[in-house]
Amino acid sequence: MKTMRGPARVLAILVPVVLLAAACASVGQSSAPSAGGGTAFGRTDQTAVDAAKGAPNAIPAPELGTSSTIVTNPSRNLILTANITMKSQDPWATADKARAIANGLGGDILAMSQTGQGENRSALVSVRVPSDRFDEALRQLKLLDGEVITSNVDAKDVTDQFTDLQARLVAKQAEEQRYLQLFPQAKTVDETLKIDAALGNVRTQIEQLQGQINLIKNRTDFSTITMAITPVVTVPANTGGTWDPAVTFAKAIAALSVFFKFAADLAIWLLVFGWIPLIALAIAVAASRMRRPGVTAPTS
Repeated sequence: MKTMRGPARVLAILVPVVLLAAACASVGQSSAPSAGGGTAFGRTDQTAVDAAKGAPNAIPAPELGTSSTIVTNPSRNLILTANITMKSQDPWATADKARAIANGLGGDILAMSQTGQGENRSALVSVRVPSDRFDEALRQLKLLDGEVITSNVDAKDVTDQFTDLQARLVAKQAEEQRYLQLFPQAKTVDETLKIDAALGNVRTQIEQLQGQINLIKNRTDFSTITMAITPVVTVPANTGGTWDPAVTFAKAIAALSVFFKFAADLAIWLLVFGWIPLIALAIAVAASRMRRPGVTAPTS
């Protein structure tokens, strides 16, 4: 028994040592891949740093403070119109500048009306500009001398209508080709006349459809901007009750002219209708004399 106790003690000591060595070895092997994994994490962190520094692969953040623009879909057919109401010191000059802006952007003027005189001038101008310069035109028009009171933009989508017209046009053109192919097959004059009449009807419809398509295309290629420009109303400054002899004299002259006008009007009315009460008075006096009894002379 004593001989067995020695090896048992040695074995009891070696088993935990072997298990501990095996555990350390496994930990060492797992730590090696984790080091490689550390490089992966390091790359992820580096990517985040590159993105923060504005690396080429990073997605740029939207800039703040940029002016809003009208975003349109190029695949859609839109008719853009805008209306601007503005007050200006010289509406006529502002209208001329608006026309120059439209011409500079490749557009032209549709209508312009300038009315009034002096400080009561006003203007109404309507221009058209290429649709791809619509935003730029609005920006330049709003920067003109004056105060923008109202500004609104309207977009009308005519894509479905434009597509429908194009499909109908293609169908009518195909129908026209079929009638043209039937011409050589006509054997009688009556058949020729019927084919010619049908062909003329189809060609008329083709021209109408082409005209509608051209009209829509023209309205989508060019946008209309209408400006109503009114004068700036100047409020007279308060004089604070100071006495001005010139103002008093002007008021007196105005009051005197009003008095003379009233007197002249009264004289005209009396001249036209004044004889009517005189006739009535004369009739009354005559009637009263006829009613009085005769006076007898005294006897001596």
